[in-house]
Amino acid sequence: MTSEITLFVNPVAGRGRGARAAHPAAGALRDAGYTVRTVVGVDASDALARVGDAVAEGTGALVAVGGDGMVSLALQAVAGTGTPLGVVAVGTGNDFARVNGLPIRDAAAAGRAIAAALKEDRYRELDLGRTGDRWFGTVLASGFDSRVNDRGNRLRWPTGRFRYDLAMLLELAALRPIPYRVTFDDAPEQEIDATLIAVGNGASYGGGMRICADASMDDGLFDVCVVGPCSRSTLLRVFPRVYRGTHSGHPVVTVHRAARVRLAADDVTGYADGERIGPLPLVAETVPRAVRLLV
Repeated sequence: MTSEITLFVNPVAGRGRGARAAHPAAGALRDAGYTVRTVVGVDASDALARVGDAVAEGTGALVAVGGDGMVSLALQAVAGTGTPLGVVAVGTGNDFARVNGLPIRDAAAAGRAIAAALKEDRYRELDLGRTGDRWFGTVLASGFDSRVNDRGNRLRWPTGRFRYDLAMLLELAALRPIPYRVTFDDAPEQEIDATLIAVGNGASYGGGMRICADASMDDGLFDVCVVGPCSRSTLLRVFPRVYRGTHSGHPVVTVHRAARVRLAADDVTGYADGERIGPLPLVAETVPRAVRLLV
């Protein structure tokens, strides 16, 4: 393995933490004897092309510095290649890192951990989800939560987190069951009315919401959380339990396990790792041992 490591940096992650975190992370890797090449890119497509070249040229590892969006972009480059992935989690949500027990918002500690894992050839082989040509590590969201994302992305005011708080209030006012058509593996298609359906390769999304609390990233299966039709008051009672992962005990929630899930519904967008994928129908499949995560 080459001693050159590629640092993949999102300069705006966590309101600038990405750019600031690159220095201590790179310093820890250099102190361990590695050569560090930094890739930023003028936009997501350019950055992905650049790190794709680095992977093709045989970089020793790709280290994503940023939040879940940056990790998701890095997955597009390393999935299925055998190139190890390191994560310096300095974004807002950091669900991928949190689920895997990696340091959060401590770039120097993350850099040291990655260097030690490289020295010891220590990694976990994780499953990834795939929909079309897009890989995802955590959760594919659809329904109420994705509509909040859609509406938040359309709002121009307020800014920051308050935009999504307002979007949630507006979507609560318009809350209604969504008629889904769902297929689990090779079973017959089911018609399911639901508030949302989340397909979890990992346990959490949205900065610690354990929507698929028991999902494991190395068992070859998704955990699929279905929140059935519910009133606004019921949703508001169930929602806080998502942070503890105890919502699955509520009668309105059911959990299924499958390696392949097809979701179809009108006027619903799918989001994976917090990034917009596109309108349903979508098919998500698990790909076992698709990435080597340095731990």
